[in-house]
Amino acid sequence: MDEDLAIIDRSTRNQKIKDFFVNNKKLIISISFVIILIVLGLYSYKIYQDNHKEQLSNKYNSAIIQHQNGDESVIVLIMKEIIEEKDPSYSPLALYYLLDNNLIDNKDEINNFFNILIKKTSLETEIKNLIIYKKALFNADTIDENGILEILNPIINSNSVWKSHALYLLAEYFYSNEEKQKSKEFYNQILNTENANSDIIKEAQKRLNRDLSE
Repeated sequence: MDEDLAIIDRSTRNQKIKDFFVNNKKLIISISFVIILIVLGLYSYKIYQDNHKEQLSNKYNSAIIQHQNGDESVIVLIMKEIIEEKDPSYSPLALYYLLDNNLIDNKDEINNFFNILIKKTSLETEIKNLIIYKKALFNADTIDENGILEILNPIINSNSVWKSHALYLLAEYFYSNEEKQKSKEFYNQILNTENANSDIIKEAQKRLNRDLSE
């Protein structure tokens, strides 16, 4: 008897499932079609991203080879184009190359490139913090206290691996501007920063002992 009931229940369930698919055939086909389109779209986008990344890589490397071989006619233009692509890998590299080789004199233009990377490019957190630090370093000789603090605040108010570097830059900034008390405060912050860079700790301690011990 129990076996008969189980067979009837199973048969009923199977019929309900069959009826559901029959009654909702169009809906099921539509959903399946949408899922297929989404999968194909994601796959196509991944292929596009991979191809685009390869094109940027070739463009970046070719420009560097040309520049190293003495051809300076296109290097700046190409690196600008790569920065404006807002690529998380090659856009920062392009800006670093321009900076390291002093290829652009216009500070406003350089700062615009920094802002493209910081504000408009999807970067890993610590890569973004490194670029923020480099922006502060680039501008340290020409901006006021509020300007450099505004740039570095996102780092010094975080647990970034670049925090001790940012604090050291601020300490040196104030020391060079004869604001020794403020300088001392930032050097002391370095000593109290968890996971601070060991070389920076040594330099901070040296400065405190030698020049700011009073």
